[in-house]
Amino acid sequence: MRRWIAAAAVAAVLAGGAAAEETPDAAIRGVIQSQIDAFLADDFATAFTYASPMIKRIFGTADRFGGMVRQGYPMVYRPSDVRFVEAREAGGAVFQKVLMRGPAGAYHLLEYEMIPTPDGWQINGVRLLEAAQLGA
Repeated sequence: MRRWIAAAAVAAVLAGGAAAEETPDAAIRGVIQSQIDAFLADDFATAFTYASPMIKRIFGTADRFGGMVRQGYPMVYRPSDVRFVEAREAGGAVFQKVLMRGPAGAYHLLEYEMIPTPDGWQINGVRLLEAAQLGA
């Protein structure tokens, strides 16, 4: 009986520790959501901090990056609904699918390429996979 109680106590401690740690999925979703929140606040400087070094080199400034997102990805700039779908690993990156409802009411399926960096997970690219035909 004592062994069972001791085992249960150890399991409870380990389960509590595991719940306190952030999983890679949670960290990745947190980065994407934080960037979306920054776009919603028109805070391009903060949104730019979630971009990978490659993206930062391509755009150079937060304002140019923000302008590209505003013009080319209105569903990312001003989503009215964000739903995280599946994620997959490939070549050291994680590809997170996100369903977003854009300003015009249409849903869009995007894939975020996330890479691990010394500063944590960063966004290395976003591509539009398809316009999902879901109800308005």
